[in-house]
Amino acid sequence: MADFADFALPEITGDRILAAIDVGTNSIHMVVVKIQPDLPAFTIIDREKETVRLGDFNKETGGLSEAAMERAVKALKRCCAIASSLQAEDIVAVATSAVREASNGQGFIERVYSEVGLSINLISGTEEARRIYLGVLSGMEFHGQPHSIIDIGGGSTELILGTGEPHRFLSSTKIGAVRLTAQYVTTDPISDPEFSTLRGYVRGMIEPNATALRSHLGPEEPMQLIGTSGTIECLAALVAYQRLGLVPDPLNGFQISYDEVSQLIETLRRLPYDERLDMPEMSPRRAEIIVAGAIILHETMGLLKADSITICERALREGVVVDWMLTHGLIEDRMQFQKSVRQRNVLKTAKKYKVHLDRSQRVAQFAMDLFEQTRGSLHTWGNLEKELLWAAAILHNCGHFISHSSHHKHSYYLVRHGELLGYTETELEVIANIARYHRKSAPKKKHDNYGSLPTRYHRQMVTHLSALLRLAVALDRRGIGAVKSIHCNFDADAHVLNIEVKAAYPGDDCASELWNLDYKKDYFEQVFEVSLVARLAA
Repeated sequence: MADFADFALPEITGDRILAAIDVGTNSIHMVVVKIQPDLPAFTIIDREKETVRLGDFNKETGGLSEAAMERAVKALKRCCAIASSLQAEDIVAVATSAVREASNGQGFIERVYSEVGLSINLISGTEEARRIYLGVLSGMEFHGQPHSIIDIGGGSTELILGTGEPHRFLSSTKIGAVRLTAQYVTTDPISDPEFSTLRGYVRGMIEPNATALRSHLGPEEPMQLIGTSGTIECLAALVAYQRLGLVPDPLNGFQISYDEVSQLIETLRRLPYDERLDMPEMSPRRAEIIVAGAIILHETMGLLKADSITICERALREGVVVDWMLTHGLIEDRMQFQKSVRQRNVLKTAKKYKVHLDRSQRVAQFAMDLFEQTRGSLHTWGNLEKELLWAAAILHNCGHFISHSSHHKHSYYLVRHGELLGYTETELEVIANIARYHRKSAPKKKHDNYGSLPTRYHRQMVTHLSALLRLAVALDRRGIGAVKSIHCNFDADAHVLNIEVKAAYPGDDCASELWNLDYKKDYFEQVFEVSLVARLAA
């Protein structure tokens, strides 16, 4: 397996400022944090939130409405201005349910990049759940005991189970407070038939994942429930006001019972919008969607047999911060297991699709060697691109799981839709495309998969890295590990890349591998505008 220790960035001392933005179905949230690498820990120094209602889809097109996109662009410009004023060294933005499902979601991402200069990372539901888990772990101690986490968003609800170590279960269900209100609530206050229909639908949707979560618990193993998100915090604030006459600040660690949620639902369902709006801590938009959100929480608590729920004010945004710290080598302690989440999930996927791992690891090592030995002379790609190449090299042959014929195309599909954890949707698209072009035709814009890459930068990355992967595959032509190592030397004056191949076995001339390199070199030579000469080492 390739060693990714060299992917860590150079050590930087002193505090670092980072902004993390969650582009959600209902709101855009940003936290700006000060990271103290020597601890390692972070402190939130600013929070911003704006309700932009991206989930108010255009019913005719199934896409984000022009008004919603305009609100989002303005909000993101403000967020970036604030982050800049606080001297943030990086702004990491992720988009979730609404942008994932909108017919024009990719167009919105491109528009934000064009008008704001901000790159938004689209993440899958399970990747969203993983980062929520990281966010909660950054703010609560589980003491090795099982904890379930529920995060109720505008368009989806995530359920997670973990003990503070590797998660046991991740899920995302397409039910959210905004989505359900738009689809099922037309009366105010909500009528009895609509209320019953909504409860039944929520139960039917969430039950499979709630049951699956419980299956990961031992017969007598206790479980505590943690709740995150604005909907749950609002419900907790209402219960606190009824119980204490005030709302604790912060709410972190505050507990409410299942019975209190049951009583609160009965109150909310009978109040019209104006009276809900007069309740403590209730914003206008929250008042519109709180009934649907309360039903999701109530039904989930019932299915999980949870007597109470504890509030955690850290969630996806903070999880984005933790993930950034992990990928930049700033966390080495109890979340060390998460640092290798990408590599572990690639290998898990390889096993799932019965990849010949020894062979794939040889190809991956050749790809890493080619990448490093041509960096600075033929390309200037960095460590992130190197990691994406490694993933594609490990999985390039997974399409054999479906069929030998056109297996490179099947590899694209399996990688793209395998929900590899730790990667953004764009990164998955890049990995899948690199794997797709390890053989046969070169990338072409008329190919849907290549044309769907968001920018010219990503298309060039796929072109360059797939050319390297083709050579790596050729170096293991017989699949017996005939080549022990390679050494590349670039003659800049003659525009020639010389590759010296060292045999693994005495007397083996590596004729098949050298022939295959010569056979596949045309694409590489075209991409990098060089001539390639390979020979056996003396």
